[in-house]
Amino acid sequence: MARSVNRRNVLKGMGAAGIVGLAGCLGGEDPDARVGVLQPATGDLGDLGEPIQDAGALPGVQLEDLGVEYEIDIRREDTETEPEVGITRAEALVDAGYPSITGAASSGVTIAVADDVLYDEEVVAISPASTSPAITEMDGDYLLRTCPSDAWQSEVLADIAYNGEGIETASTLYLNNDYGEGVNDAFEEAFEAEGGEMYEQVAFEAEQTSYSSELNDALDEEPDTLLIVGYPDSGEQIFRDFYDDVDDGTTIMVTDGLQDNSLPGDVDNPLENVIGTAPLAAGPGADTFAELFEDEYGSSPGVFTAQAYDATVVHILAQLRAEELTGQAVSEEIREVANPDGEVVGPENLDEAVEMAANGEEIQYEGASSAVVFDENGDLDAVDYAVFEFGDMDGYEIVDEYEFE
Repeated sequence: MARSVNRRNVLKGMGAAGIVGLAGCLGGEDPDARVGVLQPATGDLGDLGEPIQDAGALPGVQLEDLGVEYEIDIRREDTETEPEVGITRAEALVDAGYPSITGAASSGVTIAVADDVLYDEEVVAISPASTSPAITEMDGDYLLRTCPSDAWQSEVLADIAYNGEGIETASTLYLNNDYGEGVNDAFEEAFEAEGGEMYEQVAFEAEQTSYSSELNDALDEEPDTLLIVGYPDSGEQIFRDFYDDVDDGTTIMVTDGLQDNSLPGDVDNPLENVIGTAPLAAGPGADTFAELFEDEYGSSPGVFTAQAYDATVVHILAQLRAEELTGQAVSEEIREVANPDGEVVGPENLDEAVEMAANGEEIQYEGASSAVVFDENGDLDAVDYAVFEFGDMDGYEIVDEYEFE
């Protein structure tokens, strides 16, 4: 049974389970839409995951503020950046009757949840942050994503390195999971296709007390650049060890997992030799989303937050258009509310969009992160990338943009 709760306390709460946020007509027996937000508030991805979780819950807040007549039930679950925990929390959402999930973040968690929960239970997930190329080969009817595959990001990285920075040799230091392995393999292929030469490729485990040995191994042949693929908690220690023990002026490249404004302060070094790439929030509704996020949470949105907002909105629209709140019914409506050719709707008129979806009208949601057009694999058909640099202790600055189709 739905409960009437204080939305701001709920949306700020980050406990593991049982946290439910409601929007619309509070206190009703049966919600019109039910979306689980399965994101890491703790663990190696906790620093990045908490704002992503906030963004995934934001459409419920927005619709409540707009006074829509529909009851939207949004429940948060913390994966702790661990596959087994993610499976347990996903099962809790399924048992509670949620046909749709915004999540997860870590590719390893998302793949485990899909294999153990989503397909068996016919529950639809849209990940805003799982970028492993392996996801492309999975069932695109029940697992989609509003973020791009790292196969694309690796091509962007390789182009920047070889053609933009004049880098001819590279080594990699990557997290030993689906995300890290996927980026490493795709970057190797893309960089060598550009004409570059790969040296050492060194895997590491999350949250070690020291990475000096791995850094020395990766830099042994003195590559022009070192690509580091990981998450903030591990990244902090990696960069501390780099600057304390092995700093030789090598250009460091990073991916979206290390796009964190707090990283220079945590490392106590400005990271002036670091350049990175990440999916850019460049959809038609980007400005509206940024204003909504800042008004609600008092901070600027970060990496993958716009993608999380869009994922939840697509779930809500698909559920309202579906004839029943089942994963199978929702799956059939995902592309009907996102892909061409319906009337264009977006964050700026979300109240009208939910009315149109509930009435079965043809709509095309164009979001905060992108136009949100899904292909048959559940991947996006186009995306923009940000190129960012860490120039001082205040965090990163976007210095360029790439459009990729």
